[in-house]
Amino acid sequence: MQLQPPSSRAQTLRRQSIYLLPNLFTLAALFSGFYAIVQAMNGQFESAALAIFAAMILDGLDGRVARMTHTQSEFGAQFDSLSDMVSFGVAPALIMYEWGLSGFGKLGWAVAFIYCAGAALRLARFNTNIEVVDKRFFQGLPSPAAAALVAGLVWINIEYHDDLSPLVELLPYAALCFTLFAGLTMVSNVPYWSFKELHMRKTVPFVSLLIATLILLIGASRPALVLFSFFICYAASGYVYWLWLVMKRPKQVRKLDK
Repeated sequence: MQLQPPSSRAQTLRRQSIYLLPNLFTLAALFSGFYAIVQAMNGQFESAALAIFAAMILDGLDGRVARMTHTQSEFGAQFDSLSDMVSFGVAPALIMYEWGLSGFGKLGWAVAFIYCAGAALRLARFNTNIEVVDKRFFQGLPSPAAAALVAGLVWINIEYHDDLSPLVELLPYAALCFTLFAGLTMVSNVPYWSFKELHMRKTVPFVSLLIATLILLIGASRPALVLFSFFICYAASGYVYWLWLVMKRPKQVRKLDK
């Protein structure tokens, strides 16, 4: 039997290891997704939407905790993908169906399934292309952002129900469009900034702290509106950047011809 070198054996054990701390965050994110499903089935849509945002925060923490504590593992990566599928794939699809798509009949559950399938395909493509794509950009809309987009629509409707009452008849159509847009954009090739070039350890001007304070105050006073607006802008930013690349390409071709 051929023996592995010590470094190779250590790497194998590291891939097979199960670390408690980062996986606790992943488990909490999975619970948030499951809780969102239960709340949607009970008609508690505000709690369901908030649980999706809680899952987003926990999903962002597990990977960072694993890197900070040097506890990355193959088990953790696979567990994270399965948790994401529940929290950002199945749960948002069910919430949107129960909240605004059930009245469309077959069309409603078909659109909900498109979103769910889009999340599954997005996660599978991300796992297989993780070593070959540009780290600065995501390929397609990330599933947490897609989930926040559809959950944010539910949350803002509940938060501003009286203000949106004149548009109540249009809300099911908005739910249909948002769900279909998010599902298809997840499996598109539209590039989205990954924020991985944003380094928190760099020095910043003093005015940056004042701007951050203002953003925190606005976010604390109008969390539903601020978060929903942010994810709408983020979802649109990919298409804006993609159009800019398309318009820039012919100019580059003309320069090469000269």
